[in-house]
Amino acid sequence: MWSVLWAAVRSKAPYVTFPVAFVVGLVGYHLEWFLRGDPSPTAEEEQSISEQREERKLQEIAGKDLTKVVSLKDKLEFAPRAVLNRNRPEKS
Repeated sequence: MWSVLWAAVRSKAPYVTFPVAFVVGLVGYHLEWFLRGDPSPTAEEEQSISEQREERKLQEIAGKDLTKVVSLKDKLEFAPRAVLNRNRPEKS
């Protein structure tokens, strides 16, 4: 008898578990909203992530002189490293 009962409970578990989990989540969501209140959005929250990124980039380059760059001849980081640096030309 117990095996028949457990088989029935096991087969019907998703139909019972989902509504219970849904109700618990709904009550928890509204309880958290009630406890925290309705915060007013600040200026940072109104901007999207891409807008915040663009503003940060503009602030970073605001004080820099963008005309002074390193020559590609002096910059060797783009070249792949050879074994034991044999193929890399020596800087003089």
